[in-house]
Amino acid sequence: MRILIMGGTRFIGVYLTKELVKQGHEVVLFNRGNKPAPIEDIQQIHGDRKDSQKLKEALATEQFDAIFDNNGRELNDTRPLVEIFNDQVQHFVYVSSAGVYLKSDQMPHIEGDEVDPNSRHKGKFETESYLEKSGIPWTSIRPTYIYGPQNYNDLEAWFFDRIVRNRPIPIPGNGLHFTQFGHVQDLVKAMAAVLDNKKAIGQIYNISGERYVTFDGLAKACAVAAGKSSDEVNIVHYDPKQFDFGKKKAFPLRMQHFFADIDKALSDLSWKPDYDLISGLKDSFEKDYLASQRDQAEIDFSLDDKILIGDLSST
Repeated sequence: MRILIMGGTRFIGVYLTKELVKQGHEVVLFNRGNKPAPIEDIQQIHGDRKDSQKLKEALATEQFDAIFDNNGRELNDTRPLVEIFNDQVQHFVYVSSAGVYLKSDQMPHIEGDEVDPNSRHKGKFETESYLEKSGIPWTSIRPTYIYGPQNYNDLEAWFFDRIVRNRPIPIPGNGLHFTQFGHVQDLVKAMAAVLDNKKAIGQIYNISGERYVTFDGLAKACAVAAGKSSDEVNIVHYDPKQFDFGKKKAFPLRMQHFFADIDKALSDLSWKPDYDLISGLKDSFEKDYLASQRDQAEIDFSLDDKILIGDLSST
């Protein structure tokens, strides 16, 4: 297949590009050209997708069998692609987010659950709704928390920062909220598995790791991945309502249960995660955290210190 990837030079796009090329596909990247391509001499088309007119001019004469839209956040990001390729592509794969789900008393989230109209990801659900009505053969992927080497969001690294420096880990609440991490390599293998799969057309798939973990359990798993004993972790629980952090984030995860059922993907896509939580965290710690020497970097722990000394005043 000749495949267009929107993005392709950051995190998910890097792994997806390598996976599709490994499978023998011809891959073309569309991006602004600010970062190096993950594979030497791969074809790239440079432009700003936010400028729909220039996007259409850049892609009007191109032909693709499939498109992976990794970085569309709002409907207006994706609509021009559909308008160009609606009658051409065999598959349009959209990366949405499990963050679209409305907070619920019944867990895990399953595809079809009610969505949150006020979610910061509401643009992704609006895009999914548009794709459903557009007539294009589409599939939407809803990951939970994605982790792994080259992660530009401070998720696992937030825990590693404290663990390698033998600092306490401040966790809001009682530490028993369940969450879910999915390794980026497992994510892209699931994304690639939708191609040529008729079952996947018109479907939404939750993609993540197979198991759920508490906040406290995640801290302990990160410690084990970093070569320490889980007993060495000094977890400090606090009431976040007692603090005013302003616009800063004192903790990298949602303060709620947040996990999704992946049975539909396991069944339809003939896919199964290769990484359990510990092996995935070790992969991230060794190949990214240590490799980038972040363990030696200067980290701002001012919010931690505010929590640990019980300073309730505004930052």
